[in-house]
Amino acid sequence: MTSNFEKRLSDMGVTLDAPPAPAANYVPFVAVGSMLFVSGQVSMTAEGMIKGRMGEDMSVEEGAAAARVCAINLLSQVKVACGGDLGKLKRVVKLTGFVNSTPDFGDQPKVINGASDFFVEALGDIGRHSRSAVSAGALPFGLAVEIEGIFEIDV
Repeated sequence: MTSNFEKRLSDMGVTLDAPPAPAANYVPFVAVGSMLFVSGQVSMTAEGMIKGRMGEDMSVEEGAAAARVCAINLLSQVKVACGGDLGKLKRVVKLTGFVNSTPDFGDQPKVINGASDFFVEALGDIGRHSRSAVSAGALPFGLAVEIEGIFEIDV
């Protein structure tokens, strides 16, 4: 059965691919009651890693596009956590975004807007969330953005 969210994603040209397995000693998500905590998802597509550093070799627009990729990857993990039924998603609660940036770069919120805007476009009001946007002097493999999320789901 396809949820309304999946129809909207399809209309947006977004496919939720099976997420990759964790690369270290952690799990991709943990559910505690109706709260779902999703580990940081990076700016990586099937074509490869989106690398770069804001204020050095990436624009805010390129960073926002990388953050959008992270949001799609988060939603892929949520779908798996919900047993393949994205209709069980009740709310995006909080995002914490890490932006690979130089010390003088101050537009981390504009970069993470790429993820926030995606969630609202794809999910409507339940996509509205609290958020932090933090500068990171470096991210693994030189990736541009990493975002973790907290979601409310039906159990």
